[in-house]
Amino acid sequence: MNNQVVFITGSTRGIGRAIALKYASMGCSVIINGVRSEDALRSLEEEIKAYGVKVLSFLGDLSDYDTARRCFDMIYSHFPKVDILINNAGISYVGLFTDMKPEEMKHVIDTNLMSTMNCCHLCVPHMVHEKSGEIIQISSVWGVTGASCEVAYSASKGALNTFTKALAKELAPSNIHVNAIACGMIDTDMNACFSAEDKDAIAEEIPAGRIASPNEVAEFVYKLTDHNTYMTAQVINFDGGWI
Repeated sequence: MNNQVVFITGSTRGIGRAIALKYASMGCSVIINGVRSEDALRSLEEEIKAYGVKVLSFLGDLSDYDTARRCFDMIYSHFPKVDILINNAGISYVGLFTDMKPEEMKHVIDTNLMSTMNCCHLCVPHMVHEKSGEIIQISSVWGVTGASCEVAYSASKGALNTFTKALAKELAPSNIHVNAIACGMIDTDMNACFSAEDKDAIAEEIPAGRIASPNEVAEFVYKLTDHNTYMTAQVINFDGGWI
């Protein structure tokens, strides 16, 4: 895994941050991305540098294609290709679907789906040229089953799961593996809207008896990409048996 180049979108907090630090700890060159907080991006950059690896950072909304293209222009000015692309950028909306404003629906779909499509569109040609690559989408169990009061989020993740399977089939002849991890309840800022009582109630529903940590997701992502030679087109539930 040493010397591989890994790009993690939405990596200033939560799952993305944990993934970035995991790959840095394994000797990989790491590219990180955030949308709003330059301070969080710079702080993570310094943590990664402490591992003695190369790090690039890009502040910008990758759901905008021109912005994503600028990001990849920066990447390709330093590296010939991205070995591992981890599409983690995502947002949620909890509430009745009919209460959502049109711009809120668009924001969820753009962030959760279009940012992934943009990054794959710009990354895949270089992977195809090299006949190798790993792409991981950080998805959700709600993309598999759907969730009341998270309708737009469920739709975006469901589309992401189907996109993963279709792209994987297209890229398999080029030795590029595309998989998704459908996360259950993870202890991140995205779930800060739930009270401690709510989280306890959810944990009781999970056969594993607890909510997972971002570091556990990061470990699983790393294992999926480490010497993978065959597995592709899979949407893997990471939910402690919840769904």
